[in-house]
Amino acid sequence: MKRVALVTGANRGIGFAIVKELLIKGYKVILTARNESYGLKAVSELEEYGDVCFFKLDINDPLNVNNVLDFIISDVSRVDVLINNAGVNYDTWHSAINADLDQVKDTIDTNLFGAWRMIQALLPVMRRQNYGRIVNVSSGAGAFSEIGSGTPGYSISKAAMNVLTLKVAKELNGENILINSVCPGWVRTEMGECQLQEVLKKEQRL
Repeated sequence: MKRVALVTGANRGIGFAIVKELLIKGYKVILTARNESYGLKAVSELEEYGDVCFFKLDINDPLNVNNVLDFIISDVSRVDVLINNAGVNYDTWHSAINADLDQVKDTIDTNLFGAWRMIQALLPVMRRQNYGRIVNVSSGAGAFSEIGSGTPGYSISKAAMNVLTLKVAKELNGENILINSVCPGWVRTEMGECQLQEVLKKEQRL
């Protein structure tokens, strides 16, 4: 039976590349994005690589997350891999001292609670089939060994994602469901370009 993977925030950048690689490896992939037109465009560009479909998904909307779960149960019957890739707000305009906490809350809502919500929603399906793999796309900005000043909302959200990963891994111990966090490093995406510009600004100040 063909494995099924779901990738959040997959209409461009890292998510798009993940979908492509999964298709090449023979997975059926559910590509999700908040913007339907962008998501459908991404699917049209990826169809030549394999079995891919689109689902409009806002991971901050519990009802929408329940809808994708219903879609999985009724249309594809299983989900083997969840890639929590969706993320927002590399907030270079903030410091921890002056941060707009409403903006920080929005960042944490997506980067942490969105991923957490997806894990809670899809775990019952993985448990039912006695198999699952969950990958949280994190960042060096959330690693305690690398945390510096700046980008407080993004960094704190990714650090919290790493703690969530550890907690879920401990609770799944002994089950055939594995979870991990990955840091892709710097990648030439829209967010990656923001990171690069921030590094260059710091180097100019030295």
